[in-house]
Amino acid sequence: MPRLTACCLASLLLTACQGDETISGYANGVWTLTEMDGGPAPAQVILDVTEQGRISGHSPCNRYSGSQNVPYPWFETGPLSVTRMACPELEAETRYLALLHSMTLAEATGDVLILSNEAGEELIFARQLAD
Repeated sequence: MPRLTACCLASLLLTACQGDETISGYANGVWTLTEMDGGPAPAQVILDVTEQGRISGHSPCNRYSGSQNVPYPWFETGPLSVTRMACPELEAETRYLALLHSMTLAEATGDVLILSNEAGEELIFARQLAD
């Protein structure tokens, strides 16, 4: 009987360990940037963390995507793929993407997601409501 209990417990633990431990497991959803490093956010900047191990979204001019595989609360993007459209907000886009790539920590509380880095810079997002 003790062997059966041990096997069942091991099986349960293995199943529990297979959950999504990345940001999408804790902050799953689509987020709108509300504040960029203490200042106002450029319009319509979106971060989508609905897919395990991936991030994607819309910066001021272009769409972007990349990997994000570190366990929550850590945050680290791999190289970002970004479309190449020009627009008047290109400077804000460059700043946003640089900040996003530099973020190392995520904190999700209710409908607010804060990404921060060692320099104290922050990106603050609000959860988008479902349509």
